[in-house]
Amino acid sequence: MPNRGLIEAVVVGIVVMLAGTLPRNALFAANLRVFPNVPWAVPLIAVYLWFFWRYLDGKGPPPSTAEERHASLRAIPLAPNVWAYALLAGGLAIVALVLALRLANRLVVLPSQQLPDMANVPRLTVLALLLAAAPVAGIVEEASFRGYMQGPIERRHGLLVAILVTGTMFAVAHLDFSLILWPYYVAVAAIYGSITYLTNSILPAVVLHTGGNIFSNLDLWLHGQAEWQAAAGKATLIWDSGVDSAFWTSTIVLLGVAAAATLAYLWLAQVSRNATAT
Repeated sequence: MPNRGLIEAVVVGIVVMLAGTLPRNALFAANLRVFPNVPWAVPLIAVYLWFFWRYLDGKGPPPSTAEERHASLRAIPLAPNVWAYALLAGGLAIVALVLALRLANRLVVLPSQQLPDMANVPRLTVLALLLAAAPVAGIVEEASFRGYMQGPIERRHGLLVAILVTGTMFAVAHLDFSLILWPYYVAVAAIYGSITYLTNSILPAVVLHTGGNIFSNLDLWLHGQAEWQAAAGKATLIWDSGVDSAFWTSTIVLLGVAAAATLAYLWLAQVSRNATAT
């Protein structure tokens, strides 16, 4: 298994992230300028992503690094029952996070995620690029942050340090990051990082990350901004309006979903241990 130090793991993870993200950004930007009526960048980035994944998983030259690349990616197949509990735990945790963000938006004003002005680009092309961006981000970011970066840090310093580091770097990698959203990015790292730790595979996190991105990107396409983070209208802070029934209801629902997610993670840990023992 790769035995990188913390700084080296961060650097390698960021390099992997850039190697997967920059070609996508360049192709998508070119598509918006050249023949924007046709989403021609989508099949090209799909081909690039296929080679990108195979290389990270140990295919291709040089053969001397093949084993280390395969171990770093942590794309280990899982038993069906482990898959089921991993998706259940992660799905509930994502719902809890969205609910927590909605509550947080009643306490402070969170920055919204808005779609750039694409009035001159056909909506079908915008939709195709947004949908294609979801699996690209899911694959690239999980490979870099939960695979190449988290693995070595996790083994040397433990899961908590790995989550804090990867969450912070995940925040920094999003150029629109503001300090108030740092807990959100750490929470995302905790959701995906814990599942990766319990299953020793990034595959469930890739699926969950992709699904979450599809939801938020569709929301972005339909409404012009993603409402998973901040409501489309002006947020009503409880400091101005008082604690109303909607706030208490949301709090109770959040606690219920968070409890269910915690239970699902405990089940996942047990199922993963049993699968490893057999």
